[in-house]
Amino acid sequence: MNANEVSRRSDSDGSENASRKRGSTTELDLRCPKPEDGPAVTALIAASPPLDTNSAYCNLLQCSDFADTCIVAERAGKAIGWISAYRPPSRPEAIFVWQVAVDASARGEGLAARMLDELLARPAVRGATTLTTTITEQNSASWGLFTAFARRHGASLTKSPRFERDAHFAGAHDTEWQASIAPLPSAQT
Repeated sequence: MNANEVSRRSDSDGSENASRKRGSTTELDLRCPKPEDGPAVTALIAASPPLDTNSAYCNLLQCSDFADTCIVAERAGKAIGWISAYRPPSRPEAIFVWQVAVDASARGEGLAARMLDELLARPAVRGATTLTTTITEQNSASWGLFTAFARRHGASLTKSPRFERDAHFAGAHDTEWQASIAPLPSAQT
């Protein structure tokens, strides 16, 4: 299972009402990760099935080498949300969202949608015209999140198989479908 998958229990509609469901009064900080966040990111991913767990070292590299395109959502000193993303070297016009995780304590608040919007505002994403991600067919939470994101930003979402069950996973993993969302708001004139 590709690591971009949102937990099935998360709120994926991205609505403002969703962000008020739990009504937390503690301030939320959406920021670039730092290497010291690696262990908290690893624990958050492990507690967020159906996400694939990456190695702690992979998460550490994301928190350091890819920090400008990743987001940690923190409340009261605790990491409660995570997005990892990067600009593919062969497709500089794109931003690829690899992983989205939301802690059980923050589900129902629209946090995943807020983190995606924050990602678009990052200087490191400037000039990107397309957001891509991969999602298995059965992951309705991820499809809901990215469909709502496209709708909210007046963009189109298209999908096509990227990594196929038999050809790429030797039958051991479901096909990963690439969702492409374009044009991104910064690319619209």
